[in-house]
Amino acid sequence: MKNGQYLTEKSWLLCVAIAGLLIGGLILSSFMRSGDTTFLCSLASSKARATAEYAATPIQLQAIVHYATSRIVPQQSLAEISVTFDVLKALAPCNFLVFGLGHDSLMWTSLNPRGTTIFLEEDPKWVQTVLKDAPTLQAHTVQYRTQLQEAHQLLSTYRSEPYCSPTKAYLRGNYNCKLALTGLPDAVYDKEWDLIMIDAPRGYFAEAPGRMAAIFSAAVMARARKGSGVTHVFLHDIDRKVEKVYAEEFLCRKHLVKAVARLWHFEIPPAANVTQGGGATGGEWFC
Repeated sequence: MKNGQYLTEKSWLLCVAIAGLLIGGLILSSFMRSGDTTFLCSLASSKARATAEYAATPIQLQAIVHYATSRIVPQQSLAEISVTFDVLKALAPCNFLVFGLGHDSLMWTSLNPRGTTIFLEEDPKWVQTVLKDAPTLQAHTVQYRTQLQEAHQLLSTYRSEPYCSPTKAYLRGNYNCKLALTGLPDAVYDKEWDLIMIDAPRGYFAEAPGRMAAIFSAAVMARARKGSGVTHVFLHDIDRKVEKVYAEEFLCRKHLVKAVARLWHFEIPPAANVTQGGGATGGEWFC
């Protein structure tokens, strides 16, 4: 009796399962016959979106292979890189402008997947060398109008030029202000930058361009921002006198949010969002 009852119950459960499968199949086929595949398509598209969101981009895969097989490492330390990386994690994909093309360029591009990352470099031969191994990088050669030996004079005299003042300063075609970078590609002028990294040009011998114009121009770009949020500006080699003095003049201590080793991180709001103070300056200068 027990065996007979067990077989009967087993057969009943099997019939229920088969019936369920048949009913499910009929319902599914009716959906497909009627052309109502919206639900199935939505499931497929959701899965595709999730896969695309987390899938590595070609540039990221290239970066992994490059750094895994190279003995040359980026100039910045892990602690310094992490400062910018934390911002990129929060904002990417975003617009990232980098002064300098080097061994870390592939890394910066891969940390901004599906964003726009552009590099500005003074040495055309070096651009060709880097792009030979990483042709997908967006890099442009820039001609600077300054020399490091002029840093003190430029800082002492720029206030006498109206088009160097924060209320009138602009970049494209501003030949009156020597600190303004007038020869940048349109791709730089026509975009608002969420992050700006200043790790170039060279600034360690008298005839080098120095970073005076890069710092000034970054400040002008940040202040001219029309979109929401601040512009994150990262300045490397802050242990050098010119970088520090120009940072305090144009990027402003009040906007400094983090200092790690030789890197300073500023968050600069648009000028339209800043209430100009009174006093001797009357809001005529950057800080």
